[in-house]
Amino acid sequence: MACSETATAPYHCCVPCSTNDSRYDKERRLSFHKFPVDSRRRKQWIFKIRRDLGPKFRISDATRVSSEHFHPSEIRKTLTGKRMLSTTAVPSLFDWTKSTPTRRPPRKSLMRATCSEEPMDINDSGVSPSILQGESQPLVPMISKDHDYTVEPSSPNSKLEAAQKEIDVLQCQVEGLKAEKFGVQRFSLDAKLINFYTGFTNYKTFVSIFTALQPTATTMVRWTQMQRHSSNIDKIKTTPFKDDCMSLSLIDQFFMFMCRVRQGFPEQDLAVRFNISQASVSRILITWANYLYAMFGSLCIWPSRRIVDQNMPACFKCTYPNTRVILDCTEIKVQTPSSKVLNSETYSNYKSHTTFKSLIGITPFGSVSFVSSLYTGCISDKDITARSGIIDLIEENDQVMVDKGFLIQDLLDTKHATVVIPPFLGHKGKFSQEEVGKTHEIARLRIHVERAIRRIKEYHIFDGVIPLNLASSINQIWTVCTILTNFRGPLF
Repeated sequence: MACSETATAPYHCCVPCSTNDSRYDKERRLSFHKFPVDSRRRKQWIFKIRRDLGPKFRISDATRVSSEHFHPSEIRKTLTGKRMLSTTAVPSLFDWTKSTPTRRPPRKSLMRATCSEEPMDINDSGVSPSILQGESQPLVPMISKDHDYTVEPSSPNSKLEAAQKEIDVLQCQVEGLKAEKFGVQRFSLDAKLINFYTGFTNYKTFVSIFTALQPTATTMVRWTQMQRHSSNIDKIKTTPFKDDCMSLSLIDQFFMFMCRVRQGFPEQDLAVRFNISQASVSRILITWANYLYAMFGSLCIWPSRRIVDQNMPACFKCTYPNTRVILDCTEIKVQTPSSKVLNSETYSNYKSHTTFKSLIGITPFGSVSFVSSLYTGCISDKDITARSGIIDLIEENDQVMVDKGFLIQDLLDTKHATVVIPPFLGHKGKFSQEEVGKTHEIARLRIHVERAIRRIKEYHIFDGVIPLNLASSINQIWTVCTILTNFRGPLF
């Protein structure tokens, strides 16, 4: 049987004068081979490497001969790259065979030698004449390069220095890999890239929001937990959050979700960027969509009348000082369903496509104060206003600024509030000068809700047609992205 290489543990070549060690062979230039099982070939190996079995040399499972001592023709590689010896391979390349042939070095640790550096005269019998004449020669210890396997090959200090150098090299490699890893830490010093990937103005804002979320994020319910333990809610709440990929921290999971909604990266692309499976990406995104929907949904974004009055811009104070909210609807395209009933419900004549529709409300000073759930695209502006629940938030004497599609004065009458709406032409033929001025004034003020909606649409996940497999979580994503626009600074 051919002897194969073994490199799972540090090995040293047992050939005298050899310094080959697998610990220092980083490029795997050498291979280290066991002694053959066959007793005849084993004796040949022992004879060739000039060894004697004894207390300082015993053949065990760790005894190896490096590939440097075999002829290249005796070594072959398998398809997996493993190096094997031929069945007749015998070590034959040594230090004493690379130069002119000399006598085999004596096996004893002491030899007789002259103190002078001049070589001794050797007669035809191979014996020094001085020895034949009985001249005494001093005993000088032979300096051998052979390994003594009973002692450490090197001092502890040298080992420590070598280990420290290797640790320094590995630390540099780790720092380099951290710098190349796609994560929020990589872009912490670049506000433009943070804004590009997350929509936040800078890294400090991103970290501040994550810090506020972190206490509950560590124990939030995963999507897989909800699927497996939906029948036992108490068990879910006591199970700590632990993602499938332990290498991805919570802050990078939050960063991944923001990359998904801000730039609309596909899940497969995120799997490559963060070096995890696409299934893990999908589960993380669903988990964070539901978690952020619950956390941001608990925020009170509807300001009181006093706060609205304190922050009322001058352009509203001189025209419509009682304005409480500016309303408008917007739509996002969704994949056409195969069901004819769903197709007719989601089809929008305005977009000529199947859509989801939402009602957005902003304060006079520009912050988003209301966002409804997503409804099917066929719903009218009046119906969505009635169903969304915003009428319950309106107080007496409030003014609601809307576009012409919102015929909601009858809904506001119960609250003793009024609607600010551009005048209709009707059968008059043309507007009066006062009506034209009112139309321009309302349009000038109402344009800010269009700017707020544009901010929401800058989350590029809404650029294309929303696939139906995302329909289960698109309402959560829409709400989260709408509320996140309030963290981007003032609208004007």
